Amino acid sequence: MKPSNIRIDDKRYWDSLMQSAKIGPGSQGGMSRLALSDSDKEMRDLFVRWCKDAGCAVAIDRMGSIFARRKGSDDSLPPVLVGSHLDTQIHGGPFDGCAGVLAGLEVIRTLNDHGVQTLRPIEVVNWSNEEGARFTPAMMASAVFAGVTPLDWALARKDKDGIAFGDALKAIGYDGSTPMGGRKLDSYFELHIEQGPQLEEKGIPVGVVTGSFSIRGMNIRVGGENAHVGPTPMDRRRNALVGAAHLIVAVNEIGWGEHQARGKATSARIEVLPNLFGILPHHAQVTCDFRHPEVEGVERMVRALEARLPEIRHRSGCDVEIVERWQYGSEAFSRACIDLVRDTAKALGIPSMDILSEAGHDAFHITHVAPVAMIFTPCEKGISHNEKEWSKIEDLAPAANVLLHAVLARASR
Repeated sequence: MKPSNIRIDDKRYWDSLMQSAKIGPGSQGGMSRLALSDSDKEMRDLFVRWCKDAGCAVAIDRMGSIFARRKGSDDSLPPVLVGSHLDTQIHGGPFDGCAGVLAGLEVIRTLNDHGVQTLRPIEVVNWSNEEGARFTPAMMASAVFAGVTPLDWALARKDKDGIAFGDALKAIGYDGSTPMGGRKLDSYFELHIEQGPQLEEKGIPVGVVTGSFSIRGMNIRVGGENAHVGPTPMDRRRNALVGAAHLIVAVNEIGWGEHQARGKATSARIEVLPNLFGILPHHAQVTCDFRHPEVEGVERMVRALEARLPEIRHRSGCDVEIVERWQYGSEAFSRACIDLVRDTAKALGIPSMDILSEAGHDAFHITHVAPVAMIFTPCEKGISHNEKEWSKIEDLAPAANVLLHAVLARASR
């Protein structure tokens, strides 16, 4: 069979996804496989075994990311990297991240089936802690790999129980010794479910990701004062939870103000201390997220919130301070790799559409060190970060075949 005629093994790809879905089951039929948990270790062990069975050499870097390498005929050339992540949200589904990693493995298995040798090596990667559900921020390992975030800072990040990322890596046996990044990559390809409804609504099986929404995040600390909930007069209260409430409402209103332009803003997390009955809290911290298809749009939302902070301080009687900021999503994907994905879909007779990513992905960080492209597949009703997340092999296979041939083309040059 000519390389141009090969296709993935749909059944094998689906079976791999369904075996993955059994590891770290959620309470509502979905997934709950937090980074560096026991279930994450179990899935990592299975993935490593599958990769070795496919003839790959496996390396683990200092952030615990797993790289499975299929040799090229000139193995000295920079590899084509393909992958995503195997950790999930605390209430997640079996496809977010997993579909991309296991599609990368299926690419290698398919090339092995047909005896296709590539000039360049191909590596499949499972990035550690993409979700950020246990350790914040999200996409941490790829950020360190790309030199965006310092290694020591990332290893020291703690979960809600005070366990450091580095200690959790050691506990599951995935504190690798391979250096972080610092090597040349030919390119990086990531397949991912869309996590939105556009592809399904339009009946199009492949999304060619041309870029992403601009994303800004921040942690805002609200400082109040402990007091009794009963006798303390209203004019003497400095309730941090009230300050946080004003803040959360302001963020939501700013998001609605940009709704027609596809902007969105949310407060997804709040920390309150002491968070007990009978006492006004002295501390609250709110995590805020702003997203917009235009850089100016997201910056406009951030400025709008900053302008409202004095009013929030006045109304709550609390100190309100932005203590941490981050941003991503304005990175440029590779025009050559985007064109390759689009042309590959056309050559295979698979309908595609250009689309922007509205969520964060490891691919964003890798743009700093390699040409990058992403491929989206439909998911049912666009649901993700929810145990109802679902897709079908009929939805996944077209994009996986586009991935196969895009990677093959890139690795053969």
